[in-house]
Amino acid sequence: MFENEEIDEIKKEAGRILFARPFEFVKGCVRISDLPPTDMVEIAFAGRSNVGKSSLINALVGRTALARTSNTPGRTQELNIFENETGRLRIVDMPGYGFAKAPKPKVEAWNKLVHKYLIGRPNLRRVYVLIDGRHGVKANDKSVMNELDSAAVSYQVIMTKADKPSQKDLQKSIKITQQAIAKRPAAYPEIILTSSKNNDGLENLRAEIATFL
Repeated sequence: MFENEEIDEIKKEAGRILFARPFEFVKGCVRISDLPPTDMVEIAFAGRSNVGKSSLINALVGRTALARTSNTPGRTQELNIFENETGRLRIVDMPGYGFAKAPKPKVEAWNKLVHKYLIGRPNLRRVYVLIDGRHGVKANDKSVMNELDSAAVSYQVIMTKADKPSQKDLQKSIKITQQAIAKRPAAYPEIILTSSKNNDGLENLRAEIATFL
């Protein structure tokens, strides 16, 4: 086994151990003042409504219903907080964006909450921006990336539902997304392909998250 392969295996084992310990829902926050102290490493998940954030979080932590899933776009309307039993990692499920039918005042309130969260959490190590593998990056995804670039918050694209499109369409989505992030200062260049249904990509994601600790 080569040295880099050994390192990869060590990272994967660290990820397995970290996520073998249970995560629990702490609370939903509609105001910045509701957030817990900045006393542990945080990662956050952002994405368009119905991109599969809740399903990915559930698959990542090995729970079927930790994060609420729904066929109704825009159900996540607050910052939902989950913490690992070890007390070392906090996951933040951010409100979905891009749902045109949501009332304008509600959308503005979500946007304000997210903006304040992004610029005010020194313990936020990375935001994972979820992109639907069937469609690739969209205009409102780019708007969120602009916000993250402006706030100098490190982020990485996770492509969800990678099992849904044909290989040709998936490669097209990947290419479009790679072009969109190529020159962005806060974007991590590697795209993670995942499928919550098949658990594809989750081992690598857990390993990467474990390195933040």
